Amino acid sequence: MKVVLIICLLAALASSAPVAAQEKQVPHNKQEVTLSYAPLVKRSAPAVVNVYAKTLVAQREPGFMSDPFFRRFLGQDGSFGRPRERVQNSLGSGVIVGANGIIVTNNHVVANATELRVVLADRREFEAKTLLTDERTDLAVLKIDAGDEELAALPFANSDDLEVGDLVLAIGNPFGVGQTVTSGIVSALARTQVGISDYQFFIQTDAAINPGNSGGALVSMQGELVGINTAIFSRSGGSIGIGFSIPSNMVQRVVESAQSGDTRIRRPWLGVDLQDVTQDLADSLGFARPEGALISKLHADSPLLSAGLKRGDVIVGLNGRAIENSQEFGFRVGTLRIGESRVVEYRRGDKELEASVLMIAAPETPPRDTFTVEGEAYLSGLKVENLSPAVAEEVGLSADAKGVVAVEIGRGRAQRFFKRGDVLLVVNRQEIKSVADLKSALQDGSGRLNIAIVRGGKQFLMRLR
Repeated sequence: MKVVLIICLLAALASSAPVAAQEKQVPHNKQEVTLSYAPLVKRSAPAVVNVYAKTLVAQREPGFMSDPFFRRFLGQDGSFGRPRERVQNSLGSGVIVGANGIIVTNNHVVANATELRVVLADRREFEAKTLLTDERTDLAVLKIDAGDEELAALPFANSDDLEVGDLVLAIGNPFGVGQTVTSGIVSALARTQVGISDYQFFIQTDAAINPGNSGGALVSMQGELVGINTAIFSRSGGSIGIGFSIPSNMVQRVVESAQSGDTRIRRPWLGVDLQDVTQDLADSLGFARPEGALISKLHADSPLLSAGLKRGDVIVGLNGRAIENSQEFGFRVGTLRIGESRVVEYRRGDKELEASVLMIAAPETPPRDTFTVEGEAYLSGLKVENLSPAVAEEVGLSADAKGVVAVEIGRGRAQRFFKRGDVLLVVNRQEIKSVADLKSALQDGSGRLNIAIVRGGKQFLMRLR
């Protein structure tokens, strides 16, 4: 049977105050075995909310309407079979992380929503507004207005302190049945081959997580938020004990950006292409085992290059924490703030070296020159920008990518032909090196479009008339 990775919808939890840290231990007697999670749940559950999202979904016209014979009788103007919109409702979960009504959930819960409602544990309902969405981490930050009332909120834990075997609770609304609490342990840390977001670095737990739980909370025994439940690995669509949560350190970074008023998250940029150290590479490099991230390319403006690192070096640590692979390094850097300096440990040949690296924002050169195509039938709704390291990072391209890239596909006809991240090479025989070149090429007026693009490293040619 095919194994699928299912994005779920999970509710979150919060606590009004963390309890004192306790020494980790296994039960020693019958009394300890019969201990209850009830006090912890009572503190945490009020901070777990349901998130209701309404989205307008386009319904395509029947295929036969493209036939002139049927259009003759059913409406030349497309009045019959015209694409319509219907309202689609979805349910997810969220966690109150700020007493003033700041809520964090998954981006896929609220993506493209036209209306958002949050229902608290006491069944009060509030309209919510979106402060920030981040597709790369699959996180979104919402805000509700509860007046002067201080809402129950979960404090953030340091997810780096988690250990495999720690007890955790998951709180959410699986399948819409109502708030549900499940318990388990941390099954694994630093899971990277999950494929949910760009920052593939997840907490794995066997606490039951099901569809309907996305955006909910993974809670420690200290009543702190250690992760946002996001996905499950399943054969049937239900929980089989393999769930994944976004670590709280990344969640906290996204929430801080939203609270500061940023419309997009500004993360540190290192301008580096990395590859994992395999067993073959480890043998050739003289490593005892596969570890670290090998530098395969450095941008000319990379702060790593300025700090003395070069192609072929292997990054093995960041500020005292071992780096096992390139995904872990990307996650660790993604939780830092621009302007901070961190010590990068690396190996060059048989030497173990370290360097202080300044976290900088990705360069915005050349300027974006954002342009949305209107009127051009097949490109209508296409939003493009000049490629810079900043734009390349946002759309998932190499830092040295050049040209013009599709950054957003609107609701026009362009969505039939283009995807976010497509790089435009040629339009009507004119090479596209900038947004200005594209504007010039679109003035052709011939009614035909011959377009060459690069998508996923492959070149495609489209002839549109």
